[in-house]
Amino acid sequence: MADTVTETVELLYSIDQQNLTVDQQIALAQAYASLAQAERLELIQQRLYNIQQVISRWAMHATTADGPAR
Repeated sequence: MADTVTETVELLYSIDQQNLTVDQQIALAQAYASLAQAERLELIQQRLYNIQQVISRWAMHATTADGPAR
């Protein structure tokens, strides 16, 4: 997915905005907004994954330190 996002960013920023119609400028702005949202979602996903890893380690430690959880 990272390659796709990188390629999309490169494509969006390579567009010459001086020669766009109003409708094309609106579409480009919407594309920028969608890209920003996708980047935020990716960041959220990474943070949730990190949290899940910490919780899994805690659970693993609790079961090995105290025996099986009841």
